[in-house]
Amino acid sequence: MNVKRIFGTILTLLGVIGMIYTGYELVNKSTAYTTLIVVGIIGLIFFFSGIGLVKNTKDEA
Repeated sequence: MNVKRIFGTILTLLGVIGMIYTGYELVNKSTAYTTLIVVGIIGLIFFFSGIGLVKNTKDEA
């Protein structure tokens, strides 16, 4: 059980959730653009850092 890989998966899922939320609110024409920009950027950061952790972590048994 690799903690880095689990943490990377959690970060990736949080990033996907943040990006879906941002897209959903933009489609529904929400007026809180500043909040959406912040949530979208944090979602992207979480997503790409999670993918990087999962990809770069070696499996050691």
